[in-house]
Amino acid sequence: MKNPDEKKKFVQEKFSSISGKYDFLNSVLSFQIDRYWRWVTTRELKEFPEGAVLDLCAGTLPLSLELTRQAKHRQVLSVDFCEDMLRAGMQHLPADERKGRIGPVCGDGEQIPVKSGTVWGVTVAFGVRNLARTQQGLNEMYRVLKPGGKLLILEFSRPQNPVVKPLYNFYLNRVLPKIAGLVSGDTEAYEYLASSIAEFYTPEQLLGMMQQAGFATTYHRPLTFGVVTVYVGVK
Repeated sequence: MKNPDEKKKFVQEKFSSISGKYDFLNSVLSFQIDRYWRWVTTRELKEFPEGAVLDLCAGTLPLSLELTRQAKHRQVLSVDFCEDMLRAGMQHLPADERKGRIGPVCGDGEQIPVKSGTVWGVTVAFGVRNLARTQQGLNEMYRVLKPGGKLLILEFSRPQNPVVKPLYNFYLNRVLPKIAGLVSGDTEAYEYLASSIAEFYTPEQLLGMMQQAGFATTYHRPLTFGVVTVYVGVK
């Protein structure tokens, strides 16, 4: 891949180009299992039903919506560095009270615009893989959490099951980019998705980086045969 600054610009441009079709494609290409993944991730914050949570790399706000759906008094700050994604998400928010508990902010995950020690949870769904400087981003996530707060990372991973692995790789590398390219008009964005998953850290490596950032307790939970993984860090 490119150097960190080039990667940041590339990712921003690609997400901007597909922002209008992003939610639809996510739902179709994951066979709507992405809803279950977000539900499982958000349940990890059930001990913090009130107070502020940061949804980082919030995109079109699907995880922000789930965070407010599961806790009726939770406030969510939704940060993403692609303004077009946030605007697309805001256009489709339901016309109920949850809209008033979601605050979208255009900002960088490697320099989070939040004071230190102010949120009970940080969630990142399919965004850590897109950070140009992963360790710096993890350090920032640790910084903004209150003591005892939780970091939750939902990210694509590489299945190791001998039956699932070849089927998944074929779908990810051959089928998904073509379908997504036809619908979104940007095949390159989904070719990047496949390559970024292949190049991403192993679960053990990412947990080690979380520990390096300062998290005292870390663990991970594979979902759907290891297609995605939920990583948890406690400050």
